[in-house]
Amino acid sequence: MTAIAIQAQKLLAQKRPTKSFFESCIRTLIILCAAFAVVLSSISICDGHWLLVKNQLFGLWHFCTFTNNSELNCFTDLRLAPVDGLAVGMVLARSMEALAVVVAIFGLELLMVSQVCEDAHSRRKWAMGSILILISFSLSSMGLFGFVILFKDQVTFTGFTLMFWCEFTSSFLFFLNGISGLHINSITHKWNGPKDF
Repeated sequence: MTAIAIQAQKLLAQKRPTKSFFESCIRTLIILCAAFAVVLSSISICDGHWLLVKNQLFGLWHFCTFTNNSELNCFTDLRLAPVDGLAVGMVLARSMEALAVVVAIFGLELLMVSQVCEDAHSRRKWAMGSILILISFSLSSMGLFGFVILFKDQVTFTGFTLMFWCEFTSSFLFFLNGISGLHINSITHKWNGPKDF
C-alpha cells in the first residue's frame, strides 16, 4: 500500500507544473503592490480632503472653510457648499471609491489564495483576482473623474491635495497589477502547457 501511495505521489508531482523562481517573484510583487494600493486607497478615502480652492477645502465627506484666524470650520452638509449638485455628486463619487476598495480586497484575497493553496483551479483563481483588480481600477477611475467633473470650474492642478494624488496612484496601481496579473497568467500557461513535437 505504501509503494502505491509513493507511485501516486510521483505521478502527481510529474503532472503538476513547477513554477520558476522568477514567476514566483513576479506574482509576489503583484500581490504586494495590490495590497499597497488597497491601503493607499483606504487612507485616501477615509481622510477625504482632496481639493483646496482659495480658502475652502473640499472632500468626499465634508467641506471646510478657513476663517480670518486660520481656523478650520468643517460642515458635513454638502448642500451648504457653493457648488451645484455637490451633495448628490459626492454620494456617487465616494460610493464608487468605497466599492472599488471592497472589490480590490476580494481580488487580492483570490490572488493570495491561488498562491497559498495550489490546486487545479489556482490559475483560474488568479485570473479572477486580476479581473476584480481591473474592475477596482474602473470604479476608482470613475470616482476620480466624477470628483474632477464636480469641480471643473474651481479645479487647478496645484489645488489637489496629497490625498487626491494617493487615490490617483492607487487607481494606477490597480490597473498595472490587474494587467500584469492577467499577462503573467497567460505567458506562464503557454510555458507550462503541453508541447507538441
